[in-house]
Amino acid sequence: MIRTDEPGDGPRLAVKDAIDVAGLPTTAGSAAVAALARPADRDAAVVAAARAAGARIVGKTNLTEFCLGVDGLNPWSGTPVNPLDPGRIPGGSSSGSAVAVATGEADVAFGTDTGGSVRVPAACCGITALKTTYGRVPLDGVHPLSPSLDTVGPMGRDVAAVVLGMRLIEPGFAPVPYEPGGSLARIRAMGVRPEIDAAVDDALRRVAPLTDVKTEYFQDAAMANGVIVGAEAWRQNARHLDTPDLVGDRTKHRLHLLKAISTGRLDWAAETRRLLRAELDAILRRHAAIALPVLSTVAPEPDEDNEADLVLTTLTGQINVAGLPALALPVPLPGSHLPASVQLIGPAGGEERLCGLAAAIEDALR
Repeated sequence: MIRTDEPGDGPRLAVKDAIDVAGLPTTAGSAAVAALARPADRDAAVVAAARAAGARIVGKTNLTEFCLGVDGLNPWSGTPVNPLDPGRIPGGSSSGSAVAVATGEADVAFGTDTGGSVRVPAACCGITALKTTYGRVPLDGVHPLSPSLDTVGPMGRDVAAVVLGMRLIEPGFAPVPYEPGGSLARIRAMGVRPEIDAAVDDALRRVAPLTDVKTEYFQDAAMANGVIVGAEAWRQNARHLDTPDLVGDRTKHRLHLLKAISTGRLDWAAETRRLLRAELDAILRRHAAIALPVLSTVAPEPDEDNEADLVLTTLTGQINVAGLPALALPVPLPGSHLPASVQLIGPAGGEERLCGLAAAIEDALR
């Protein structure tokens, strides 16, 4: 973390280095971007709101290059160390933001999420994070990866810290207490380890019964996320390949791979997006929330196989495609020093209710 250590007694806020902070350059974790960067003239809209609410910026946090990847690895700027297990990835791309709050260096952190980039590091580091409804939080002053999917959200050690983060963005934000009644919709995804599913089920059943729901488009939407990110990330970042020595090999591979995935498939991705949103909206009219794990396993060890990075978003990228809010909450995993993480999905604009539900689960686990 690049420390600023601003004085004061307000909440300590760490900001992902893809979000402008006045007086500091924004590098997006990239040597190519850093070579062209100048100190920002003004705070990003979300940072300006936080300052106005009394936050003090304690530093800018590291990330995966260009925000492109969820393992959190960055050979150029360094990889933040997972505080739960130094041999495991911290998750990304908001890796430094997750580590800053997990280690107590900040009370709350801002990250960005395009395919899971606040939820995956939260799951890996055992913290809580909220991917906000697309369009709820302004993106002015945020380095773009995929503008039709990008969101900004708060990360904290627990639900209260995430609520604090939302209050820094929107003064007056208040969770709606969860009122038992009805069941939670449970998506069963392929490839999830049985012990992860069991841990998630145990946590959820402490507050509500579960109803398994079938989704026709959920699996396809993971690929749709890759298609949309591929086209838009190439548009945003291909120019940096003119200085190939300043772009990491892993990132170059990812850019080319995602471009290939996206070629000729944008119309299909747009239709999948429409169908998924309609499907999830229908489920959410019958249930308070949809639930499934954030990751199919615990935080893995580093892997140079770039395709493995795509596996980490198989349960998260769909929610960016749908544009809905999703909260990642750590839950105990018996027999493991690492937690599992439950992902709670709500209707558009439903962050207040998601936070209330997450707080009820958190209380039930104490």
